[in-house]
Amino acid sequence: MQSLVLVRGLPGSGKSTLAKKICRQCNGEHIEADMFFTDSNNENYQFNPSLLSQAHAWCQSQTLKALNKGKTVIVSNTFIQRWEITPYQKIAKQMNIDLKIYECYQQFDSIHDVPSSTIKQMKRRWSILSGELKQCLETPQ
Repeated sequence: MQSLVLVRGLPGSGKSTLAKKICRQCNGEHIEADMFFTDSNNENYQFNPSLLSQAHAWCQSQTLKALNKGKTVIVSNTFIQRWEITPYQKIAKQMNIDLKIYECYQQFDSIHDVPSSTIKQMKRRWSILSGELKQCLETPQ
């Protein structure tokens, strides 16, 4: 059954790893805003904070495209604040598909070298959601 899965967590919490694991299990499509900042080979990551809103708009657009093709979509982003989840909730509701939200709370090294001061700021702004599924990965894969 088609669904939309959101994986949220601080940088280095295992979001991408969990999203890839879920993708393998359901033959879904993994999308995240960080993909906007990589080249066509998904090799070189070049973050530009001035393009962040464009990256999230792209992520939502790619999610909608994949869902319209009948795919299950797994979106992994930080989703720090509730309002960041709202567009995806609306998409799921409009398409009448299940929405699942997982929170990763383990702390590994950030693959994008996010400074610890930035992670601390994000943690202070973290919104707690009711009904989300907590997920702790033993080791990154």
